[in-house]
Amino acid sequence: MTTAFPPGPLGIFGGTFDPIHIGHLRLGQEALQQLGLSQIRFIPAGRPPLRASPCASAQQRLAMVKLAIAGNPEFVVDESEALAATQSYTVDTLTRLRSELGPERAMVLLLGQDAFVRLESWQRWTEIFSLAHIAVATRPDSANSTIDTHSDDSQVKCTPALAREFEQRLGTVADLAKSPAGRILPFTIPALEISATAIRQQIKSGSLPRYLVAEAVVRYIELNHLYR
Repeated sequence: MTTAFPPGPLGIFGGTFDPIHIGHLRLGQEALQQLGLSQIRFIPAGRPPLRASPCASAQQRLAMVKLAIAGNPEFVVDESEALAATQSYTVDTLTRLRSELGPERAMVLLLGQDAFVRLESWQRWTEIFSLAHIAVATRPDSANSTIDTHSDDSQVKCTPALAREFEQRLGTVADLAKSPAGRILPFTIPALEISATAIRQQIKSGSLPRYLVAEAVVRYIELNHLYR
């Protein structure tokens, strides 16, 4: 169930969450603390358009997100995309949220750096900047803990168009209090080498992913025989 929007910048964290794991939760917590966000709104995708269909159903993934974030009042879930019959596009999600928030509240779309460099493949990607800021989670081993848009040796390579947007829109946390959208803010997260793909493979091989996902999610996976 969604809750009321609190004052202050709102973090938007979408994904398939198939399953949600500790890396997702840590990213959300780091964003909350480093960017001064009032809340992180997790939005499980129902039918993600740019990848294969998730292994778990939308209802199951939604249930796992609810279990994973239970007990953290600053983490909430938005059910709208998971329950929708149509594909989930980020620009449409942000448009919906902007209509709910009004024009002045800052929204911050949380992305991993691998997702950010693929931004040009997203539906109407340039419109996202008029709807929200983008905070890009970088690893400590990235050059200067940011995104190198020039070096061929960079771990994260941007296309020329995205590199221009990055350089023109690079901002700071202070910008979140000045405008509702339009800036790009890198922030550093711990290097946790955890992936949902590896977790699913581990479960398929007969081992439960304890300490990689929340214990309540482990029990849900076991009870519902997911990813076997």
